[in-house]
Amino acid sequence: MAKNLTVSVSPHLHDGVTTQSIMRDVLLAMLPAVAASVVFFGPRALLVEALCVAVAVVCEWAFEKICKRPVTVSDLSAAVTGLLLALNLPVGIPLWQAAFGSFVAIVMVKQMFGGIGFNFANPAITARVIMLVAFSGTMTAWVEPNLAQAVEAVSSSTVDAMSYATPLALLKQGSDWLPSLGEMFLGARGGSLGETSCLALLLGGLYLIARKVITWHTPVAFIATVGVLSALLGQQPLYQMMAGGLFIGAIFMATDYTTSPPTPAGKLIFGFGCGLITVAIRVWGNYPEGVSFSILLMNILNPYICAWTQPKPLGGVKE
Repeated sequence: MAKNLTVSVSPHLHDGVTTQSIMRDVLLAMLPAVAASVVFFGPRALLVEALCVAVAVVCEWAFEKICKRPVTVSDLSAAVTGLLLALNLPVGIPLWQAAFGSFVAIVMVKQMFGGIGFNFANPAITARVIMLVAFSGTMTAWVEPNLAQAVEAVSSSTVDAMSYATPLALLKQGSDWLPSLGEMFLGARGGSLGETSCLALLLGGLYLIARKVITWHTPVAFIATVGVLSALLGQQPLYQMMAGGLFIGAIFMATDYTTSPPTPAGKLIFGFGCGLITVAIRVWGNYPEGVSFSILLMNILNPYICAWTQPKPLGGVKE
């Protein structure tokens, strides 16, 4: 009888969820934001997004071939990284800089640390921060969400000529002119390709929660913390919540499996920390935006949060 038994290591139960299926859901969840970017910023948005995805996939394939590792492009994680990075870029970004960002995200942040599951920080966020430092001019050259100007961005050699202040910059300057709350929610404002439409991002987030790819803990804690702290500090909480990259960061990047805590308590702490750092940078820092920096810093603290919130095994002894 014992000869018919199979002995193997865990896990012994499988639910059919794979890395590929998870990444496919994330790509589907980003489609509303992609569509909104094309509506508000024109066809060049799609060009930047396609380029970032293509370069990310090619870089992953080439690096793994050179290092004689198993090729993992079919798990779609490289495509997700490329698209996330693109959605965090302005429409007028030079194409070679967008390609450089994808190279940094895949090769320097992901593959050099061992590939998917081993990176210490979110690759798209890290690449964006590096690009902000290296290409601060073009990375903050926002354009008005208008099809005509977006088309002009393709042929114009001087992106600065079409500069358009984002709501966060206007708030930082104390300007009285701001888009309406309706425009903020729909996405008719300046900003990166995928960050302007809160509606599109919410649709993607609800899809991910319904598919059980993410939970509500980190996004809600992140966004709510920014809203509450902004109100306490005399800022405009609704504008602070809908402006900048808060929604795309909270929904798509702060929930990264590798660089965020797995437990509900850890997710809440992680989201609160991201919100706290974001508000601190927005209110007292030189940058009007702090989402990318906050997620990157909390990625570094993630191992400690995981250790603090790790549940005690049944029958285990507390150390």
